[in-house]
Amino acid sequence: MKSFLIDKVGEKAYAFLNKYIPTESKNSFVISTTDEFNILNNSSEFNAIINLSKVNNIRFINKFFEAVNRKLKNDELFIVCCETITARKERHRMGHIPVIKNIYFIIEFIFLRVFPKLWGFKKIYFLITKGRNRLLSKAEVMGRLVSCGFKIEASEVFDGLTYIVVKKVGEPFFNMNVSYGPLFKMERIGKHGKIIGVYKFRTMHPYAEYLQDYVLQLNGYATNGKPKDDFRLTPWGRVLRKYWLDELPQLINLLKGDIKLVGVRPISKRYSQDIPEALQALRIKFKPGCIPPYVALNRMGDVESVLQAEREYLFEKIKRPYTTDTSYFFRAMYNIVIKSKRSA
Repeated sequence: MKSFLIDKVGEKAYAFLNKYIPTESKNSFVISTTDEFNILNNSSEFNAIINLSKVNNIRFINKFFEAVNRKLKNDELFIVCCETITARKERHRMGHIPVIKNIYFIIEFIFLRVFPKLWGFKKIYFLITKGRNRLLSKAEVMGRLVSCGFKIEASEVFDGLTYIVVKKVGEPFFNMNVSYGPLFKMERIGKHGKIIGVYKFRTMHPYAEYLQDYVLQLNGYATNGKPKDDFRLTPWGRVLRKYWLDELPQLINLLKGDIKLVGVRPISKRYSQDIPEALQALRIKFKPGCIPPYVALNRMGDVESVLQAEREYLFEKIKRPYTTDTSYFFRAMYNIVIKSKRSA
């Protein structure tokens, strides 16, 4: 088994695999497959699984991960490998030809990345490719694993392949409404603690919402109040965020009455855990808003500055409920237009 694995994955990757799962143990199941039935129909007893076939070639990725979940008990390990979009660009010979490489990768991105996620086009894609060589990001693969009941333990890159070690921690979420398209809806806390769906343009890879805890545990918060070194962001997502373009769809929520023009940011349950309880209680007395107080007050975007700006706004809102939002709106417009204030 050792010599076979070294020939297949290389010495460094073998050492990485063996660090987490003893590959020669009778309790370890090492396989190279894209079919979940090869996992489920194996009658042997094992407490760890290594799949050497790339996730990119699996037709039904979540069903495969769910099958692995069923075969393992809590705290048992599973290792997968994938080729990320970046690694594919570096490997492909077209990636070294100026101009042509950009045209080629745009076409490839549309066919191998966009088509599998669009109704109608999805059938064309799978008819031609049989689900092989799908373009996947590291964030999507990790997010899918977490959504299927696993926790990320480690990841390393060897010879262009990213190996991901995960531990089973529970049952799959079976989420049938994962955000794929350019417009998606996020669960956020509204007035009186009610959960509302806030619309935004996509700035992250699919399934990235499942990695919030992982990214925060890995890197913590940056000075702008967002997760530091967040690999979930797409290149175009950074541009959309900088100029608040990703938040334009919140006008839908504004028209629906879920949020108002000025107010505290609509935040997730996970983010609310990092906010003092007194401020949490104060926040849910009012509807969240499109334009946050830190913009109107021209404050920094770090967590403490944002929270302090929200405190000042909320206390002022209680004292002057009818004029505060108007004042903050015009102050925000001045800071954005004249002082070139940008998103945190």
